[in-house]
Amino acid sequence: MWMERIKIMLATAFGLGLAPVAPGTVATLFGVALHLAIVWSVPVAQQRAALIVALIIVSIVHFWLTPWAQKRWQDSDPGNFVLDEVAGYLVVPIFIQTGPLWFIATAGFFLFRILDIIKIPPARQIDQQMHGGWGILLDDLVSGIYAVGVILLIYHFFPSLTA
Repeated sequence: MWMERIKIMLATAFGLGLAPVAPGTVATLFGVALHLAIVWSVPVAQQRAALIVALIIVSIVHFWLTPWAQKRWQDSDPGNFVLDEVAGYLVVPIFIQTGPLWFIATAGFFLFRILDIIKIPPARQIDQQMHGGWGILLDDLVSGIYAVGVILLIYHFFPSLTA
């Protein structure tokens, strides 16, 4: 019974994925909190490495729990299983490390969620055609990469934001 509770806790990003409305969006806040915790506790020179390690750990736990989550919630991509959203958000601070922290976290959160919801190709095709752990995770990673691209465009057109 305790192992089931641990799995639920991990799969739902410590319960955030159980939110009655927009569980993926709410759970993305765990990714933001993880990002901020790393920035505030890890020396600057090691922050990117720490964020990559966090992404790898979240992804490993995601793959470990995918079959269990699909069976538990009887869905091929359960809405309460939100580690993919956490991983997708973490792509942003891995690639964007210049500029005000508040901007990176806020823009990263909103852009990632918007792009993950609308699923610009190939994210849409990945979501529709791939199944299992990779199908659930990869479209979010692609949306995270798109969010990075939008932030880089914002920085290009509004360079004062990188100060």
